[in-house]
Amino acid sequence: MTDKENLWKSGLARTRKSTFGRIAALLGASEINNETWDDLEAVLIQADLGIAVTQTIVAELQTQTTQQGWTKSAQLKTGLRAALQSRLLPPAPLSLQPDGPTIILVVGVNGSGKTTTVAKLAKRFKDNGREVLLAAADTYRAAAIDQLHSWGQRLSIRVVAGQPNSDPGAVAYDAIQSALAHQLDILLIDTAGRLHTRYNLMEELKKVARVTAKTHPGAPHAVWLVLDATTGQNALQQARAFKEAVDVTGIILAKLDSSARGGMAFAIQHELGLPVLFAGLGEGPDDLQPFDPAVFIDSLLADF
Repeated sequence: MTDKENLWKSGLARTRKSTFGRIAALLGASEINNETWDDLEAVLIQADLGIAVTQTIVAELQTQTTQQGWTKSAQLKTGLRAALQSRLLPPAPLSLQPDGPTIILVVGVNGSGKTTTVAKLAKRFKDNGREVLLAAADTYRAAAIDQLHSWGQRLSIRVVAGQPNSDPGAVAYDAIQSALAHQLDILLIDTAGRLHTRYNLMEELKKVARVTAKTHPGAPHAVWLVLDATTGQNALQQARAFKEAVDVTGIILAKLDSSARGGMAFAIQHELGLPVLFAGLGEGPDDLQPFDPAVFIDSLLADF
């Protein structure tokens, strides 16, 4: 097993043991009956796949059972793996802009792990040979500015910041101008964490997006939403609101290693049509990993 596979298996241990482990026990040598379907549906919902995804998967497996003549619950394992795999498409790689910095707006609610995720993204890009700039547009929390500055020093990456409570749009503007002047590859803009139900804060986030568009044509080139994986299905409501406000293009699942709700990745793709781009599998700066659907599913079903 590779280091990458080990990291994913370790990071998904809670989800695998708490929910998908029950599926492994359920799909044993027993006969398929009505109770099998009820139990499978209950466990998939508990795994945070969501009701819609769960019901379509169970319906598919029931059809396959009839067509294939399956009688033992163990025969459902292959069908379940294929059904899960079909619901997670690999994310497209980030397309870097040829005529200026690729500007990525990073959004999310308070406490989602957004600022730490921004720093981990910056390290990943830098390790891949990219020139990176960070913008501390979370001006409402002095601690967030300090946190990003601290990461910038550790990673030797410059940070553009304003004074606490200053206009976040102005910070974004200054950062874009700096990135253009220095011909940098990537600008990551860390925005203020906000509850998706706060209208005025969401309107301000739209303003930051508008400022980037006016300052550099085509920007932001990506809008990535950081979701706390421990919140499960509640994160879907957040994602809908952010997608409507700033046209989110991809999801980052932070704290996946601390969650037993890894199944929400399936619900995100089904409900929102958004790819999961990265997953946080630990506290270390290298533990933010590109989302790999095949390794993700193998790690969930490792006990099968």
